[in-house]
Amino acid sequence: MNEMQTIQNKLEEAIGQLESRFLEREELIRLLLLGLMAGENALLVGPPGTAKSQLARAVSQLFGSGRWFEYLLTRFTTPDEIFGPVSLRQLKQDQYVRQTDGYLPAADFAFLDEIFKANSAILNALLSILNERIFFNGQTKEQVPLLFLMAASNELPEENDQLAALYDRFLIRYEVGYLKQMSSYERMFQIPNDPLPPLLSLRDIETVRRAAAEVTIPEPLIYMLYQLKSGMEEKEFVLSDRRWRKIGHVWKTSAALNGRTEVGVWDTVYTPHMLWDLPEDYGTLRELFQKVFQDALKQETERELPLKRYDQIAKHWLAKEEELHAFQFKKEVGGRLSKEDQEKANANLEECRMELEETARELRGKLVQWLQREKDLPGYIRNRNFLLVQTAQYAVKYTHLRIQGERTLQTLQGLYRTLFDREIPGVEYDYTL
Repeated sequence: MNEMQTIQNKLEEAIGQLESRFLEREELIRLLLLGLMAGENALLVGPPGTAKSQLARAVSQLFGSGRWFEYLLTRFTTPDEIFGPVSLRQLKQDQYVRQTDGYLPAADFAFLDEIFKANSAILNALLSILNERIFFNGQTKEQVPLLFLMAASNELPEENDQLAALYDRFLIRYEVGYLKQMSSYERMFQIPNDPLPPLLSLRDIETVRRAAAEVTIPEPLIYMLYQLKSGMEEKEFVLSDRRWRKIGHVWKTSAALNGRTEVGVWDTVYTPHMLWDLPEDYGTLRELFQKVFQDALKQETERELPLKRYDQIAKHWLAKEEELHAFQFKKEVGGRLSKEDQEKANANLEECRMELEETARELRGKLVQWLQREKDLPGYIRNRNFLLVQTAQYAVKYTHLRIQGERTLQTLQGLYRTLFDREIPGVEYDYTL
């Protein structure tokens, strides 16, 4: 078992531990762990009492040796409370230096509640910590060890340039609500309260980040990202270049966690949670993403089910159907053609017959293989990305591709039947499955 497989196993166990304590948070749990491994900040938006701070603490507990910092911000919170008090000894020497040990600049994991209530003195220092992981301590620029910062807010910021800059530092956004299912209320009173075991280590994070740095994004997925950007801009949703670059980095981290050196389409599924500014826009942006996702999935599966090639062949001969059918009719009624035209038409008809038969047989074989895969599509998809939750809901995307293939096969069979007045040999297929 290689190192990444070991980390994957530990993450799966960690997910199980978190899911047993935080009900109806399956997607959020996976998204937070992915963001943590990628080094991206996360913001949870939702009413009080939705276990936002508890979840942040639980995630940090999984990394036993990591230093933790949390604070509830108000308009009256001072920089000393977040970044540490000014050293009186250094101040006597005319040096303005903070003692950061035990405060945010010295933490590996942090949680800031009501982040948008911070005043401007705190906000200015937070911007560099969140983005560059740098804290300006007096005249010294210090690299902070912060691996993951999670923030929460009951509401989003109003129009304010400083708060907009802070908001942009949170790539991952997630709206959290109250529990909805009856079964969750039944289980809520049996949730364990003991600390989570330290299943992961800081070294695991370093390993994943090194691996992610070596991952590449293939051209089709870069095009997918650009399509998504263009579609969003048509609807007047604009993201900064920094956000787009970070989205690509999260994709690469997902690929690394799944033991790959190239991003695949299933590494992109959590992207909608990195696009919105207002929670009410999530549905629209998710629809935009699903469209480009389906196109990218179709392109990625072209090697296994080359629908584009089959469709092009069908369209090519459909365009010639009238010409070929006219030749067949003339043959039947004894129409006169020159020898040269007859030879040309015969050759064209024979080429059509052979290509339709060959293509239909090949497509039929691919569809039969595809149907075998559909017997366990959730398992197949999970092998592409173990962080996916409820993989059955994604299976329909593969089914949609199979249906497209079946339509093309029907077109090929129908054309052949029209031109040659018989079925294509060896291409029986049950469309009712």
